[in-house]
Amino acid sequence: MQFWILQTLNSLSFGALLFLLASGFSLIFGLIRTANLSHGAFFMLGSYLGVMVYRQIPSLWLACLVAGATMAVLGALIERFLIRALGGNSLYQVLATLGMSFILADLCLVLWGGDPLPLPTPDLMKKPLFIAGIPFPTYRLFLIAVAAACALGLHLLMDRTRLGAMIRAGVDDMQMARAVGIPVSRLLTLVFSLGAALAGIGGVLGAPMLSAYPGLDADMLPLALIVVILGGVGSLLGAFVGSFVIGFIYTFGTALPALLAYVILFLPMVLVIAFRPRGLFGRFAA
Repeated sequence: MQFWILQTLNSLSFGALLFLLASGFSLIFGLIRTANLSHGAFFMLGSYLGVMVYRQIPSLWLACLVAGATMAVLGALIERFLIRALGGNSLYQVLATLGMSFILADLCLVLWGGDPLPLPTPDLMKKPLFIAGIPFPTYRLFLIAVAAACALGLHLLMDRTRLGAMIRAGVDDMQMARAVGIPVSRLLTLVFSLGAALAGIGGVLGAPMLSAYPGLDADMLPLALIVVILGGVGSLLGAFVGSFVIGFIYTFGTALPALLAYVILFLPMVLVIAFRPRGLFGRFAA
């Protein structure tokens, strides 16, 4: 029983981390109609920046602020001068973002070397909480709360504000949005920056669990892709549900027989592609 409880809580905390990565990725995918393959590198670079800031000033919030702001600026620059310059050619955009991910990965390797860099758990969250008599890291519960707050904030932004209505219109039908005067180009930059900022913040918050290490981008990006395919492009609800579903599948899949781990992880994605190509909550229409 203790194994199942611990693995369930681990699954929830990992799903929360995935949501911070996948929510912005899904919105970017929904607007530019192209997978931003540098998104995992934003997560990794944010993780490294968070470790560096925390070493100077041991404040998790400051580390999140610096990493999020830096990734937002970097995302805006990539969208303006790389994505937009390729004029809507999806293949070139995918290749360009893939190349950017390699550049950022090599930059991290040059600056910080090949050894993992852990970010210490904040002092206030080092003491474990007892759930059903079982000690569980407070920090992982904190991650779940952060993801829930982030999901609520994004929901209010998307469903209760004029900006959110314009973003939803751009995701659903970009040409019609342009026709009614919505500044889609500005939305692209804004959403790209928001998605990059969320990835950077996710990298900082994930560092106490995962550490910052070379290859972190390659480990996390496929999971974000699976979440988007499962939940549906451009859907925050899909990203939220998909993140926790994949969190459970990934955590239990790696804890159970290792030979079946990838089968358990990728089988739901294959089934969704085969029977529901737009995802469980997909809103994107080509």
